[in-house]
Amino acid sequence: MRFLRGTFADTTRRLGRRGFIALAGGASWTASVRAQGLPVIGYLGSESPERYASRLAAFREGLADAGYAEGRTVAIDYRWADGQYNRLPALAKELGSLPLTVIVAPGGAEVALAAKSATAKIPIVFEMGGDPVALGVVESLSRPGGNLTGVSSLSVEVSRKRLEFMREVRPTAGRFAVALNPRSPTSDTQLKNLQAAALSLGVELIVLKASAEAEFDAMFTATRDEGAGGLVFSSDPYFAYRSQQLAALAVRHKVAAITQSRDFPLAGGLMSYGGDFSQSHRQAGRQAGRILKGEKASELPVQRVTKVELFINLKAAADLGITVPLSLLTSADQVIE
Repeated sequence: MRFLRGTFADTTRRLGRRGFIALAGGASWTASVRAQGLPVIGYLGSESPERYASRLAAFREGLADAGYAEGRTVAIDYRWADGQYNRLPALAKELGSLPLTVIVAPGGAEVALAAKSATAKIPIVFEMGGDPVALGVVESLSRPGGNLTGVSSLSVEVSRKRLEFMREVRPTAGRFAVALNPRSPTSDTQLKNLQAAALSLGVELIVLKASAEAEFDAMFTATRDEGAGGLVFSSDPYFAYRSQQLAALAVRHKVAAITQSRDFPLAGGLMSYGGDFSQSHRQAGRQAGRILKGEKASELPVQRVTKVELFINLKAAADLGITVPLSLLTSADQVIE
C-alpha cells in the first residue's frame, strides 16, 4: 500500500501535440514515410490525444521495450474520434485503406470492433477491458485466428466488486445506484453481474444510464435524491476518460462514488477499482512491436493483464462522513490522504 500526499495528483504526462499528430494525414503521408524505410502504425483513438496522454505514454514505452521509437524507427498515423464514437467505423475504414504495417485499436470494445470491421488484411492489436472471445473479436485467447490479437484486462469482470466495496464503506445502506453506458457492448453483461452481486448483498439497485456528458449531472442528482448509499460506475472507456469531470460532480453533489479508473480518486473522487491501464497499454505496444518484427497476429496469444488496483481517497471519505474500514485500507494499492 502506498500513501500519496495532497488532495489531487495528476498521473497524466502531457505530451506535445507534435507527438500526437502526424505531420500530414492520409495515404500520401504514409507513402512518404514508407519511402524513408519506416514501418507505419495506424493508431485509432476514441477520444482526443490529450485524453489519451497517459495511455499513449504507456504504449510508447511498450514500443520501446520491443526496440521501436516513434519518428526514428517507426512512424504512427493517428485518427481521433474526439469522443464521438459513431465516427470510429469511418476512421477505421480510412486507416484500413492505407498501406500500414499494423493498426492499434486501444480503449475498449467499440474501437476493436470498428477496426475489425474495416479490414481483414492489416494486422490489428486491440486493448480492452472486456472478454474479446465473448465479444466476437477473436476465436480464442491462445490462438486468436484472423488478423487480430491484443490485450485484455479484468476491468469489466470486476464491476461487481465495486458494488461490494461501496457496501463496505456504507454498510447500512439498502440501495445503491449503478451508472451504465447503454451504448457499451458490455453493458448488459455488467448489469447482470451487478444484479447478482446486489442479490447476494441484499441491496436494491437503481440503474442510471448515460452516454453523453450532458447526462452526467442528472446521475449524481438522482443518486442523492433517491437516497442511494453511493454510485457505482460500470467499466466503460467513456466514463474512464472523463474521470476529472465525474470527480468534480461527485464532490459538488456530495456523492460517494467508485469507478474503474485511478484518475477518479486522484482527482478527488472516493474510490476506484479496475485494471491497471498503464500495463495494458504498454503490453499493446509490445504486441505491436512483435508484429512489426514479422510475427503474425493470428499466432500471437491475447495477453491478459490480471493486475487489478484499488485506490482510496481519504479526504473524500472524510468530506462524506465515511470511515473506511481498516481491512479495505490495508488491501488498497494507494491511499490518498
